[in-house]
Amino acid sequence: MTHIVIIGAGECGARAAFALREKGFDGEVTLIGAEPHLPYERPPLSKDGLAEASLPKFVADAARYEEARITVLIGATARSVDRAQKTVTLSDERSLDYDRLLLATGARPRAFPGVPENAERIRMLRTHADALAIRAALTPGARLAVIGGGFIGLELAATARRLGAEVVLVEGLPRVLSRGVPEEIAAFVVERHRREGVEIICGAQIAAIEEAGDVVGIEADLIVVGIGAVPNTELAEAAGLAIENGIAVDERLCTSDPDIYAAGDCCSFPLPHYGGRRVRLEAWRNAQDQGVLAAANLIGAGETMASVPWFWSDQYEYTLQIAGLADGAQATVRRDMGEGAFILFHLDSQGRLIAASGIGPGNAVARDIRLAEMLIAAGAKPEPLALASPETRLKKLLAA
Repeated sequence: MTHIVIIGAGECGARAAFALREKGFDGEVTLIGAEPHLPYERPPLSKDGLAEASLPKFVADAARYEEARITVLIGATARSVDRAQKTVTLSDERSLDYDRLLLATGARPRAFPGVPENAERIRMLRTHADALAIRAALTPGARLAVIGGGFIGLELAATARRLGAEVVLVEGLPRVLSRGVPEEIAAFVVERHRREGVEIICGAQIAAIEEAGDVVGIEADLIVVGIGAVPNTELAEAAGLAIENGIAVDERLCTSDPDIYAAGDCCSFPLPHYGGRRVRLEAWRNAQDQGVLAAANLIGAGETMASVPWFWSDQYEYTLQIAGLADGAQATVRRDMGEGAFILFHLDSQGRLIAASGIGPGNAVARDIRLAEMLIAAGAKPEPLALASPETRLKKLLAA
């Protein structure tokens, strides 16, 4: 192999490019990104990165790419992939030959029907440019309406309150954080937001979002829509690759073409710790892990996925962390850890630990969630009483 091309210059694509060098690949590496920036991390966009209106938090500076001999094409869009000729054509008509190709095209925010793309006061949050536009509107006393009660919507609400804006958040489902977060933790988060003055409305169906005119409903200076994400699969579909809730890959992240791999938010894959269940994860850790795994397999390592899903979110002074997937749990055990921190351990019908969900100030739950993650990976069946007792060290359970 002489040339590996990576389409998508986000966290996943950038990590894959550096991992190729770390694993000894000496050929040409080209990283293609549509944005006018070097690859940067997206989680800060709804947190400190938004509040500070700073430059993006770059994965690496230009000197590191140059030192690693990684060619980064910024402001470049891949228009098509020719699998027979093994070429990628860019929107400016340039053509790149590849021996192996990695699709790390990510996902985009789900648009609300009828909202024009050029609306100035109705926004979505995905890029650094989006964050700058939202930050400019969040002046003290401004009114922000957030549509969607997922991680990003709630993080944005917390940041807006920190900046002095008034916030109303609307969620169409009966509660916020309905995707993967236990109700106990969701209720804790809601209470913290309400103490901060955020108005949260659940179970409300939105008929329309309009930028001007006489409106009966919620009025705001800025509306941010955060109703989920759609995987960017158009390039893969046009190339004839298999699609299943994202670009379908196997346990090695290989697509239906043996010379094309996919990783990160854009792909669906089988989870080994959950009976091969196929999922698609929109998570920072997953993007990092899969970028490194894809790099290994692009150069023939043949490694399979072994990591447990992990998610996190900052909500004011609290940090929420989840390891594993709790849906399907038959029993839940609560461990109270003091200072408002607690962890919920989720067990299946056989007593196997399949997930752990925790929240607490700062890093109060981080160590135990990490140990729970290791217990999940080991297929452990810990005693419920031991899980419930804060005196029982999870490290001891792991050793057992």
